Amino acid sequence: MRRPASILALWFALSPCIVAAQEPEQPPIHKVRNYLPHMTRPEVEDLLTRTDMVIFAVGALEQHGTHLPIGTDYLNGVERAKRVAQRADVLVAPILLPGQSPYHMEFAGTVTLPSTLVQEVYVESAKSLMKHGFKRFLVLNAHGGNRAITTFIVDRINQETEGIAVDLGAVAGPFTVRDADPQPAPSTPVLDRHGGTGETSNSLYLIPHLVDLEAAEVAELTLPRHLEAMVPDVLAGDPTALAVFLAEGLKDEATGKGTSAAQMSTTGVWGERDPALATAERGRATTESFVDAAVAFIERWNELRPPGTGR
Repeated sequence: MRRPASILALWFALSPCIVAAQEPEQPPIHKVRNYLPHMTRPEVEDLLTRTDMVIFAVGALEQHGTHLPIGTDYLNGVERAKRVAQRADVLVAPILLPGQSPYHMEFAGTVTLPSTLVQEVYVESAKSLMKHGFKRFLVLNAHGGNRAITTFIVDRINQETEGIAVDLGAVAGPFTVRDADPQPAPSTPVLDRHGGTGETSNSLYLIPHLVDLEAAEVAELTLPRHLEAMVPDVLAGDPTALAVFLAEGLKDEATGKGTSAAQMSTTGVWGERDPALATAERGRATTESFVDAAVAFIERWNELRPPGTGR
């Protein structure tokens, strides 16, 4: 039976509306001040009249248990940098999502890059921005596994280019308020690191819509015996125990150390606390403490070396 032409015309007219009604509405992207991907060329040129500083947030694209997104390190690092840039004139330049994460590769979704490639990308990116007039670089490490890489990025910019670079976490340290964490520590200290309550709290504050606390699971840890024996000393604050523990813990499966994330944790979280104990208030406090310290350092650096000064 043939449908009348009027009915067919009505169907075709309404079908886009039906499809649109089935698609979830996406929130708009709100423009963020001093955030390079959102800026026009004239806006970058205008910013250069006030500052020559850039923040590089060096993150990672890796598993974070069952409740946090793969992009936790990258996203949290960039969100912190954005907050600094709302209070101080500094360019936030997100360059690269992945970092060095070979010890998470047994969990789906992780992307890892060689350390030499990561540092090369950031150094070349700094050179690009130098050509436009940016000279000072604040390297914000948002992933523990990038610690050596970010040290090398800072050194290469200082040794090989006209730019000046510092590790933002290190230089902000002296300006940091130490009692910023409002959540009391557990009466019995336990291991609580990658994907644990600290990182989850930060995420609940910075990227709350990407956190699924209902999916959080308490990890079962299976550390090598000698590392397990070190844990009490690590938790007690023994610097030697911590250095040795981190030197061997969380390493690529191929090293044979038996300390990759999947070899030590059932969920990928490196901790014994329930991630669901995290709070957005704790994340807010630690974030604001860092931002306050970073802004204080930037203001002091500007006193010592105003934009446009130098050779």
